[in-house]
This record gives sequence, structure tokens and C-alpha cells, in this order.
Amino acid sequence: MKKQKTVYLKRYLGLKIGISVTALFLLILFGACYYIVTTYSVSTVYVEGNAHYTDEEIADMIMVGRLGHNSIYLNFKYRSREMEDIPFVSAIEVEILSPDTVRIRVYEKSFAGYVSYLGRYMYFDRDGTIVESSEMQTAGVPEVTGLKFDHVVMYEKLPVENEEIFAQILDITQSLDKYGLNADKLFFDREYKVTLYFEGVRVQIGDNSSIDEKFSRLKSILPELAGKEGVLQMEGFTTDSKIIPFQEDKN
Repeated sequence: MKKQKTVYLKRYLGLKIGISVTALFLLILFGACYYIVTTYSVSTVYVEGNAHYTDEEIADMIMVGRLGHNSIYLNFKYRSREMEDIPFVSAIEVEILSPDTVRIRVYEKSFAGYVSYLGRYMYFDRDGTIVESSEMQTAGVPEVTGLKFDHVVMYEKLPVENEEIFAQILDITQSLDKYGLNADKLFFDREYKVTLYFEGVRVQIGDNSSIDEKFSRLKSILPELAGKEGVLQMEGFTTDSKIIPFQEDKN
């Protein structure tokens, strides 16, 4: 009988110790969770790399849900994560700067230009493949006009007669970016000669010959033409050109 009581006592003590250890573990776990939730609550957000969306729009898109404002959760969830549900964005990364501060890096899709089709803006990449369709325009991406096509299919090349035109578009957009020039529109005529639109100024650059020199000179000329409307003729421009004709529109 005494032996049986000893066994029961040991079991009771073991159960009591087990319950105490479990309770202590749960208490520590609760304390750790409380510390993480309160200490790593995001109050300051920096956003980089976004052009199509504002900082506030990006933050609202990813900081959602019960743990949407927890920096550890965001850092774990967005580690160069590819995005399929946010138009114009290919990936997002969240970096913890301090427990309550994060930096959101936005990697937007690279576009060479866009064409208008059935009331929508169809954005294409360097190869001419349609990669985005939207009712909104994105800053820094020019409209391309003058191209002939009868249909547009997502994730397929724009069906134009001369596919070499996309390499020409890429050269132009890269040079524009290099010199900090923001053209509103690129127009190709039947001979694939190009006219760039900068508000009221139309710049005829012809083909892609001496394009780097043309844009280098254009950067210094455009400020002088601010507020004017007309045609700047740069088709025959060379590094030796001293005068570049500008024909102002007649009202």
C-alpha cells in the first residue's frame, strides 16, 4: 500500500512539474509574442523604386492582414518575392531598418513603350512582347504611334510588319533615360523615321544614326523651347552642326 502511494505521489509530482513547465513555456511564448508584436510594429515606411504607384499605394498593397504592420512578418514574407497580383510590379523586398522602420524596395517591370488599343494602354518590353494591360498611364513610358497592327494578345509580340522596330524603340528609350529626357510620344512614319513629342515641341530625329549625340544636344536645347510649339529638325544633325532649325507653329 505504501509502495502504491509512493508511485501515485511520483506521478502527481511529475504531472505537477509537467504542468508547471508547460505553463512556464506558454508564459515565455506569450511574452515573446507580445514583445515581437508591440516592439516590431511598423510606424515608419520608406519606399524605393516605385514610379507607377505612390509610396502610400505600395504600403497599402502589402501591409495588409492581421500581421501586416509587423516588420518581422513583412521581412519574412517579402524577400525578393515575385509579384503576380500587382500590375506593373515584378517583385517586392522588405528590409528591416529598425524594429519599427522598414524599407520597401519595388522592382517594377521594364517597359520599352506602350500602344493604345481598344481604350486600354498595352505595355510592351524590349522584345515587343505585351506584358501589361491597364487603363492607367505610367510615368516615364512613352506612347508609340504609327505602328500598324490588327490585334493585340497578352504575353505575345505586337504583330507589326517589321520586328526590328523594337530594337530601334529600345535604343531611343534608353538614350532618353540616359539624358533625363521624358518624351510624351514616339511617332513612326511609313519609312520608320521617328518624331519625338515633348509637350508642344516635335523633334524629328529621323533614324537612329548619331542618336547619342542628338540627345546630348537636345537636352540643352529643350529648355530654350519651353512654352513654344513647333518642329525641331534634327534628321541631318551631326557633331559639326552649329544650327538646328526650329520652325514655330503659326497660330
